[in-house]
Amino acid sequence: MGHQDVDGTGPHRGEVQLSRRDRILLVDDDPMLLALTGRRLRDRGFDVRTSTSGRAAVRTIEDFDWTWPKHINTEKVRHLFTFDFMRHCQNVIIVGTVGLGKTHIAVALASQACQNGCNVLFTPAVDIINTLAEAQADGNLRKAIKRYIRPQILIIDELGYLPVDRVGAELLFQVLGSRYEKASTVITTNRKYADWSKTFANDATLTSAVLDRVLHHSETIVITGESYRMKDRIDND
Repeated sequence: MGHQDVDGTGPHRGEVQLSRRDRILLVDDDPMLLALTGRRLRDRGFDVRTSTSGRAAVRTIEDFDWTWPKHINTEKVRHLFTFDFMRHCQNVIIVGTVGLGKTHIAVALASQACQNGCNVLFTPAVDIINTLAEAQADGNLRKAIKRYIRPQILIIDELGYLPVDRVGAELLFQVLGSRYEKASTVITTNRKYADWSKTFANDATLTSAVLDRVLHHSETIVITGESYRMKDRIDND
C-alpha cells in the first residue's frame, strides 16, 4: 500500500512520514528531531522518510540533566512518560525561561510517543500561525487546520517567544479550541500565565478564552534556574 499523509494534504517541509497505517506524523525543521525519530522508528521496522537532512545528538529523558535546574519536579516530568495525560485528553504546559530543557523534554516525549504508536505532531508555535495565515489567505483554512486537530498529541514549542498579531492569535485559538477535551496538547513557553496576553495580541478576552481551554484539564510543570547554555561559563567563574 502506498504512502499517504495523515491529513491527505501532501508533504510539508521538515516532515517525518510513516507508512505503517499512517499512524505517526512528526513535523519540525530541527534536524535533531528528524534524526532521533528516524533512528528509533527504523529500529522498530517503520519506513521513515524525511524531507530534510542532518545529524544531531539524540535527546531522551534519560539524558536530561536533572541537577542543573534550580527547581524542577522530577516526579511530575517522569510521569508524563506514562502518557496518562493523553489517555485523559489532558494538556501539559512546560513553563520556564530559555535554556532550561523545555524543548528537550518535549522532544523526548514526542519520540517516546512515536515509539508507543501514537499520532504526534511537533511544531513551533510560529510555524502553526504562519501556515494557517497562508492557508486562510488562500481560502484553505478549514483543510489546513485539520492537520493540527487530528494528532493524538500536538506539541507546540516556544509559545510566547515571538509577538503574535491579532490574526495569528485568533488562528492559534482556533487550534486550541478545536482540540479542547478531544486530544492532548503539550506547550512549551517562556511566559507565566499572567503574561500570556502579550502572546495573544494583548487581548484580555481572547487570552482568558485560551487559558480557559488550555488549563481546564491540564498539568503545569515549572522549571526555574539559569540557562544550561551558560553552564560552562558559570563553572569556569
